Amino acid sequence: MHHSEMKSDIRRLIADGTVLPAHPLALDAARKLDVRHQRALTRYYIDAGAGGLAVGVHTTQFAIRNVGMYRPVLELAAESASNWTKRPLALVAGLCGPTQQAVAEAKTALGIGYHAGLLSLAAMKSASEDEIIAHCQSVAREIPVVGFYLQPAVGGVVLSANFWRRFAEIDNVIAIKIAPFNRYRTLDVLRGVSAAGALDRVALYTGNDDHILLDLSLPFDLRDKGVTTRTYFRGGLLGHWSVWIASAIKQFERCRAARHQDTVAADLLALDARVTDCNSAFFDTANNFHGCIAGCHEVLRRQGLLEGIWCLDPAEGLSAGQMEEIDRVCREHVDLSDDAFVAYHLQKWLA
Repeated sequence: MHHSEMKSDIRRLIADGTVLPAHPLALDAARKLDVRHQRALTRYYIDAGAGGLAVGVHTTQFAIRNVGMYRPVLELAAESASNWTKRPLALVAGLCGPTQQAVAEAKTALGIGYHAGLLSLAAMKSASEDEIIAHCQSVAREIPVVGFYLQPAVGGVVLSANFWRRFAEIDNVIAIKIAPFNRYRTLDVLRGVSAAGALDRVALYTGNDDHILLDLSLPFDLRDKGVTTRTYFRGGLLGHWSVWIASAIKQFERCRAARHQDTVAADLLALDARVTDCNSAFFDTANNFHGCIAGCHEVLRRQGLLEGIWCLDPAEGLSAGQMEEIDRVCREHVDLSDDAFVAYHLQKWLA
């Protein structure tokens, strides 16, 4: 399917901005795929009102590729989604590795019915900017691309505003997930996209889990040759949104309604720090994100959506003190959870 034929309803959905949870991986005690709970998670995100799913991404564990799980996990999510809902859902597949691998994954994802690829550049650490751009162009020839600025703590490469200008000029780039967890680098991406004249063509998605609601509410004024353009993040593609998503969608709608207004409610601004506090526990910021996947698993386990918090790597689990932090934020921010929503629907999702 050539990129110009990407279904117009999906293209519009991504361009307008939506909620894209990063899909976790449900494993059993033997660290094999737990199909029942994996399917339940997909159903949960759909019924909560997510605009799509990101599968095979960091939260799904990049290691699925080493154990032959990439295709089965992508297939299961796509199949579960199409059997569960008829509304258009944006399916985004994580793509990583050197060019040959990323291109092969793009072909696999497209063949299964995914609409776009979220391109991780972690494998390009030692490459030059020219080489990285050539890599992105190769992948964009196969599938519409969502760029990905990943924080260095979990493998990201530091990229300049000039890189993002060149990246945004690639014809089949449709969005960028901005997740450097750093204001300065976030602005570098915005400046780059603006300099490429691509703000209307490339949708900005936040992946800054430390700043979710502000990214989704704030106007950004970009000045170029004396002309000011005001722009907004359109949506989010977040590992944080793998949990408490029914509540996250309400927050997203509040942020969206606050855009283009002269004033933003103080209550909405205050909520940003509370969500960030929850994230500090789920993502294990105290230990440089070591337990970020297991932390999300633990929230889902408490709700009955996962059987356990197993990761593919036996060494990957909660950090010392992280369980207590999760207890704390669940207690202090109980109104931000979606426990009641999950409890009400759980049996149906597990059926």
